[in-house]
Amino acid sequence: QVQLMESGGGLVQPGGSLRLSCAVTETIFSINAMGWYRQAPGKQRELVAGITLDEVTIYADPVKGRFTISRDNAKNTVYLQMNSLKPEDTAVYYCNAYIRQGRWDITSVYWGQGTQVTVSS
Repeated sequence: QVQLMESGGGLVQPGGSLRLSCAVTETIFSINAMGWYRQAPGKQRELVAGITLDEVTIYADPVKGRFTISRDNAKNTVYLQMNSLKPEDTAVYYCNAYIRQGRWDITSVYWGQGTQVTVSS
């Protein structure tokens, strides 16, 4: 079973920075789009940022200019650099990836387990 291992969450003061990482730990055939979502208490999960295989990116309006998504295809890893963090960025952050496990397999979406980001003074 393919797993996505997230790291980098934690507690940070407003205005601070964090860098999240998400790595695919198994040998797989290919990874297409990858992304980051977040879910705050009492709210629905929402897209934060996404990146395609050829590195076209998309960002949610609240994080534009503050967050940067990137990927390292050699390491099967996606990153989210978060700067100028605000209390409203507090949420559990999840990564996802569209993966083909084998050459003849269909593409399926996989999710990480989530990492808590808390922005508070």
